[in-house]
Amino acid sequence: MPLRKCVNFDKKVASSGFFNSIDYVLTDCDGVLWMGNDAIPGSVETIHALKKSGKKIIYVTNNATKSREKFLIKCKKLGFPDLAIFVALTMDDVISTAFVAVEYLKSLNFHKKVYVLGTSGITDELTSAGIRHLPIGPDTCTEDWVDELALGELPLDPEVGAVLVGFDQDFSYPKLTKAASYLFNPEILLLATNRDEQFPSEGDIVIPGAGIFVTAVEAVAGREAVCLGKPCKHMLNCIKLVHPDIDFSRCLMIGDRLNTDILLGTQHGLKTLLVGTGINSIEDVRGYEKSEANRLLVPDYYLPRLGDLKKFING
Repeated sequence: MPLRKCVNFDKKVASSGFFNSIDYVLTDCDGVLWMGNDAIPGSVETIHALKKSGKKIIYVTNNATKSREKFLIKCKKLGFPDLAIFVALTMDDVISTAFVAVEYLKSLNFHKKVYVLGTSGITDELTSAGIRHLPIGPDTCTEDWVDELALGELPLDPEVGAVLVGFDQDFSYPKLTKAASYLFNPEILLLATNRDEQFPSEGDIVIPGAGIFVTAVEAVAGREAVCLGKPCKHMLNCIKLVHPDIDFSRCLMIGDRLNTDILLGTQHGLKTLLVGTGINSIEDVRGYEKSEANRLLVPDYYLPRLGDLKKFING
């Protein structure tokens, strides 16, 4: 297959009928719309302009640390709903991996408990769907804990039918031991919210992501997790469930990460736009353009930041 080439989004692209070719914009959040608790300059105005031009916006995030309800609150706080359009922002507009996990379990007619390595973003979604789960939070142990394990003293809940791994700031040796012990039973599901190696951040700080916890559990359990977030198709299946009329060939996927956001789009026929305010850079893209093996990591278009798109909308 021919190598892919990423084009800088410019007036020529905009005037080619690009915006007429899309109905939906799927946008990542961290590193695209905001960094931490602050909107990235220009992102709010660009989302407003896209809405005013008739595009439907869906916020698509691998971040499972918040429930959809809390993501909605954050969107509203940062100004993403455009009050001038009088279109309410609802939870249907937010697709998170915690929500995808719930829908995946429901599709399996799952009625057991879930052992969660994660935060309340996951458990809030499970609870809302009536799916039982074990408590989350710190799981401490004594210095003699390993000796106690040798005696077989590790109580496991016989009703657990799935281990769900996401970002867990309380990740620990006891949790890893319990997860692997549950997964010794091959009938217990191993699910992962996502494999993101790190969160977008500014400066020299590296914030590890859920992927490191997933890798640890997979390694000790000797099993591969079912990944529910981008770039896996489970995310698109969930979007289709909530928005049954969506045509992915008429969608633009905007992201900051090549191996999740962009790969989701290139694998499944969506147009893709990389912005340089998060994980990956245009230099990364230029390197992948030279490799057939990495061709699907090359986006269709690039802009330094989402705010740079606004001047081309209806322009």
